[in-house]
Amino acid sequence: MKHESAILHVTGKAQYIDDLPEPKNLLHVVPGLSEKAHARLVSVDLSEVRAYPGVVCVLTAADIPGLNQTSPVHANDEPLLAEDLVQYVGQPIFAVVATERAIARRAVRLARIVYDELPALFDIDSARANGSPVVWRPLTMERGDAVSGLANAPRRLSGTVVIGGQEHFYLEGQVALAQPGEAGEMRVWSSTQHPSETQHLVATVLGRPHHLVTTEIRRMGGGFGGKESQANGCACLAALAAERTGQAAKMRLDRDDDMVITGKRHDFKIVYDVGFTAQGDILAVDMELAARCGWSADLSGPVTDRALFHADNAYFYPDVRFRSLALKTNTQSNTAFRGFGGPQGIVAAERVIEEIAFATGMDPLDVRLRNVYGTGTRDVTPYHMVVEDSISDLVMTQLAEKCAYRSRRDDICAFNATSRTLRKGIALVPVKFGISFTATHYNQAGALVHVYTDGSVQVNHGGTEMGQGLHTKMVQIVMHEFGLSAEDVRITATTTGKVPNTSATAASSGADLNGMAVLDAVRQIKERITGFAASKWQEAPESVVFTPDGVRIGDEMVAFRDLVWQVYFARISLSASGFYKTPKISWDAATGRGRPFYYFAYGAACAEVTLDLLTGENTIDRVDILHDAGESLNPDIDIGQIEGAFVQGAGWLTTEELVWDAQGRLRTHAPSTYKIPACSDRPHIFNVMLLENAPNREATIYRSKAVGEPPLVHGVAVLHALSDAIASLGQYRRCPQLDAPATPERLLRTIMQMQAYGSGGERG
Repeated sequence: MKHESAILHVTGKAQYIDDLPEPKNLLHVVPGLSEKAHARLVSVDLSEVRAYPGVVCVLTAADIPGLNQTSPVHANDEPLLAEDLVQYVGQPIFAVVATERAIARRAVRLARIVYDELPALFDIDSARANGSPVVWRPLTMERGDAVSGLANAPRRLSGTVVIGGQEHFYLEGQVALAQPGEAGEMRVWSSTQHPSETQHLVATVLGRPHHLVTTEIRRMGGGFGGKESQANGCACLAALAAERTGQAAKMRLDRDDDMVITGKRHDFKIVYDVGFTAQGDILAVDMELAARCGWSADLSGPVTDRALFHADNAYFYPDVRFRSLALKTNTQSNTAFRGFGGPQGIVAAERVIEEIAFATGMDPLDVRLRNVYGTGTRDVTPYHMVVEDSISDLVMTQLAEKCAYRSRRDDICAFNATSRTLRKGIALVPVKFGISFTATHYNQAGALVHVYTDGSVQVNHGGTEMGQGLHTKMVQIVMHEFGLSAEDVRITATTTGKVPNTSATAASSGADLNGMAVLDAVRQIKERITGFAASKWQEAPESVVFTPDGVRIGDEMVAFRDLVWQVYFARISLSASGFYKTPKISWDAATGRGRPFYYFAYGAACAEVTLDLLTGENTIDRVDILHDAGESLNPDIDIGQIEGAFVQGAGWLTTEELVWDAQGRLRTHAPSTYKIPACSDRPHIFNVMLLENAPNREATIYRSKAVGEPPLVHGVAVLHALSDAIASLGQYRRCPQLDAPATPERLLRTIMQMQAYGSGGERG
């Protein structure tokens, strides 16, 4: 089945929030932002703003009838509008409500604000040096004795890896439309990945119960985690404007304001210490993972936790200790981003592999294969979860054969031996990615399915569609169970009025959770229809079979719509609410132990690059990916997700660089200064394959596996291919320690450092 909105997308008929018909007398909201990174507000003079023609009102914290609080983790550290203190450049202080958006944008500039500046911290190093508080409790995961293991290891290396952040750069920016109703009702259309959280925070700000607020979203023009918690500000301000004026209000951020206000992927500085043997066997690993979190807690705690969960990637560490440090800074509040900290942890794990490979003179692939999780004594993670389904060695071996890794590596080495200005590199990197929310209570979902008397079906569920094909997969489940065509099944907008208390569409769990909830609802209805048919036709229930040609009852075939009509007249319900909660999972943050994941998704990518030693410019010549999607619900959609995720991951690690100046102002706040991958940056040869005959061992929806976040990690192969190219300058005996993003400037610096080393042999 094609994407359920594909035709609407390509014809421009798909409606996003800003495409909805505007209610009569719609008002527009634009925020007024702080120009200082850390300061007391001495005075805020908004008289000229209020007097500007077309301005209806100006909202401040004093206008909030409920709580001035939008923290998604109940940390009470994220006011909707600043009151006495601003903590980053771009923090909303007030909001202008006007008859036209252009008027509001002009009026917002007339504010006269006096600041009393305070010391500000902008990066990880300054935050650590000046004793910055943490926004979340540090977490330690430990198994064995890492200190002793390191001390007794025959070989030992330590180092630091720096990993930059990333802007979400969704095509549709943050936007919300709020319309007041009767008796205190408020309806909010929001581009959000978490409708229930948006509903709850709007209710909190307005000071009313949740049942008076309804949030709805049909589709988003991209999210990537940027609309899990960061969408709430727009929704709350639009609702506050609607509440204050009694008129519908819309808030749509332009690209510059969006990038300045909202958080990004967390950048990390990771210190590692590894003990190993001359044969490349890892004996002990100690890591501290420090993250720049920004001015509020947001989702930084769970993000830094997940970074620890994935700092082993596919490898078993006999003695291990991981520690997190979530540092507060006077920058945007960093937030969820596809992978949710996992990719940062995996980058650290792969740096450890690379260090060992170059120190021992081994092929990095051989080091990877020597250290993958196995069975028996090599199957326990640092958080004491048993890895029951490790297939990393199988995936890497299959991919190496399919893409001729060994012979290509020989050819590349031969090329590099004679090339003066161009160097090639190749890397084959695995991914093992845990699937489930580490916040256990989020691992639940609901659905509501209606079968109408003409045989058509309406499906409602708690997941949100941001282009990833979730709605398409839900339609397919209903089609498969009832034997219907795509035209017979209609997916509706996600709304808290139909499915309450939804979890965010995040953690790659959208299809897993909502698919099982939809299946539960459908099978309840099927059971009722089956019972009716078996009774009326005097057949055994197992003889009632739903097929694409109709419902076979014994030897008779009955059209689905005709049978449904009879079921209705028999006064049997054709509607059902479904529910699902993920089994087997548990997590105790206090002890750093548990089973936080239902299962793991696996994959591997092989990337080949060419690097210009004189300019740092580079090309991705070829990428081969073999990915584990279990029994894929829709191979075309899953392959598309893998392709897009790879490009996004490669962009994060090579071209996308966030820069703040000495005053804490984000300088890369538009397409003119922030470089996402373009069409010309894609691999010249790009082969994506799904692992065959690999159903999920766990009872997921039709034995499929999540595909949203894991393939972003495939972009790590590009970083290591570039590192491999630079390592050729030192005869592959010294780790280049290439940090991310590997922009041409950073590549040039690393090249010069490697050339300065010459072929000076081993380190450590």
